[in-house]
Amino acid sequence: MKTRIQWAEDRSFTAQTGSGHLIAVGTTKDAEGRTLAPSPMELVLSGAGACSAFDVVHILERGREAITGCVAELEAERAETEPKVFTRVHIHFVVTGRGLAREKVERAIQLSIEKYCSALAMIAKTATITHDFELVEAP
Repeated sequence: MKTRIQWAEDRSFTAQTGSGHLIAVGTTKDAEGRTLAPSPMELVLSGAGACSAFDVVHILERGREAITGCVAELEAERAETEPKVFTRVHIHFVVTGRGLAREKVERAIQLSIEKYCSALAMIAKTATITHDFELVEAP
């Protein structure tokens, strides 16, 4: 896996992934004070959420559960001193489907967090990871 980071200006960068995707990264703000791109740590948190949501969907599909949607909402706290690592991450999953078995959804989430999601495994070295979930019945 590779990526290339190029400085654009101020505190703005462009990341080009090995698969050719471009991502703006940075903390530069516009005249109204809004950031122009996600910060590196926002991308780390987003990557962890995507990694875990991917696992949950994959596990439930392989278990032949009728999943139609999955949202992972992450909230994190960071250390106050450098390097300001994540110290707490909470993930709230909203899993939608038809007749989903609550225990299978819980198991899929636990497997993701404890075994399969490499991004969360790295974050877990410095942070306590908690989760909860809700099931939504699809029409």
